[in-house]
Amino acid sequence: MTYMPDYLDDLRLAHVLADAADAATMDRFKALDLKVETKPDMTPVSEADKAAEELIRGQLKRARPRDAVLGEEYGIEGSGPRRWVIDPIDGTKNYVRGVPVWATLISLMEAGEGGYQPVVGLVSAPALGRRWWAAKGHGAFTGRNLTSASRIHVSGVSDLADASFAYSSLSGWEEQDRLDGFLDLTRQVWRTRGYGDFWPYMMVAEGSVDLCAEPELSLWDMAANAIVVTEAGGAFTGLDGRPGPHSGNAAASNGLLHDEMLGYLNRRQ
Repeated sequence: MTYMPDYLDDLRLAHVLADAADAATMDRFKALDLKVETKPDMTPVSEADKAAEELIRGQLKRARPRDAVLGEEYGIEGSGPRRWVIDPIDGTKNYVRGVPVWATLISLMEAGEGGYQPVVGLVSAPALGRRWWAAKGHGAFTGRNLTSASRIHVSGVSDLADASFAYSSLSGWEEQDRLDGFLDLTRQVWRTRGYGDFWPYMMVAEGSVDLCAEPELSLWDMAANAIVVTEAGGAFTGLDGRPGPHSGNAAASNGLLHDEMLGYLNRRQ
């Protein structure tokens, strides 16, 4: 008999990690003396980003000392078949401006065929009062905690003309010569909204949005989102159609409209 891990202990740990991060990030949200720096890639990082990642790393070192950790602010530490991937604040630009749409993303990835794949994912948006999570084979949920949760599922919309499409901005599509295809897609769907960051992926998982895509992302932006979407019954790939969070960009959908979306977004000028 082959042993199949259920990952529920890891999911419970992810909630503990998120609780600690939420306390730290909310304590500094809208603080008048919040310190913000500019990283070499010209994106902002706040003291709260660093503090949240340090907190999570510290707890993981005690609870899972054999696991590796990859985080946006402090890089990779450790090696082995299990790797925690952390984005301490996804949506830092919102965070530093007082916009409540930001979240801590925590994922556990395991080595397997095709490289590391997410097996646990948690997205916690404390300023919105929302949290979403999933573990491989157990479905996707939203709620305050593990004991107060509702299962979520993607929509059944099967016609682009009835679909809601979410995106982050136009500039990245233009920089990659994909703007024409992107705009053609927006003309075919029922509705478009520029929500950005983690939120459209969670709305795809909940079935309130049918499609979303971003042209340039890092692994820590995608790993947790990917398993929540797929465990909710949806599809999560790169723009190249490769499943999972490894393509440097992302497209998520209810699965029924995925190929059509990719067809539009891969049209070049």
